[in-house]
Amino acid sequence: MSQQQASPVILCFSGHDPVGGAGIQADIEAIAAQGAHAATVITALTVQDTQNVQRIEPLSVETLREVAGAVLDDLPVAAFKIGLLGSAGIASAIATIIRAHSGIPLVLDPVLAAGSGKDLGDDALLRVIRDELLPLTTLLTPNSPEARRLSGEENLDTAACQLLGMGCRHVLITGTHEQTRGIHNTLYDATGQQVFESERLPGEYHGSGCTLAASLAAHLALGEDIIPACRQALTYTEHCLRHARSPGRGQSLPTRLGQFPRQD
Repeated sequence: MSQQQASPVILCFSGHDPVGGAGIQADIEAIAAQGAHAATVITALTVQDTQNVQRIEPLSVETLREVAGAVLDDLPVAAFKIGLLGSAGIASAIATIIRAHSGIPLVLDPVLAAGSGKDLGDDALLRVIRDELLPLTTLLTPNSPEARRLSGEENLDTAACQLLGMGCRHVLITGTHEQTRGIHNTLYDATGQQVFESERLPGEYHGSGCTLAASLAAHLALGEDIIPACRQALTYTEHCLRHARSPGRGQSLPTRLGQFPRQD
């Protein structure tokens, strides 16, 4: 198969989730479901289950550089996706890697807390995200608490403006955590904003943000514009959650592989 015919490659920097709901496994499954290929760099091992994250053990910066370099020397990467970072040092190393490959779109899912609320990002990591990664980001996908924490603003419209001012080109703030009857996911950029509405589903889910960000990276790698990419990825993620399974004692896991509807 020629390179032109091959599935586009997304290089994912994410943590390893041993229960398979979030992190690298979510990236691989979501990207494969869009018809693309996931190459992976694990940023951190985690001790977690479907209820909580107990511990994070970041990869060494040196090993991360070697793994990413091997992939980038070999494969034609069409998009980057970043999830759990694990440490400020890893975040800074990834920023250096991405700066050396300008022109490749980057989707950044700022994983700052576990579903249980456990803090996964200290002040040093927040500084690196703001100062080094946001200026490189094509699409930032925070949930509303992450948008508020990154921006320092309570109002989400103001938070999005602050984040755009830090350098990212587009911000998609997901509205699951807001006290609204339905869910309002809002895309912001220099031209304004667009709201994508969806039904609020019952229950709690482990890996929904990873699923959304990875599918968005795949659609950008496939050459879609930002608005149709958001529409397709949000529709896909909602379908994954509607068909979620509950194998453990905590949150349900999205079902990411199978036949899914497209939004025309």
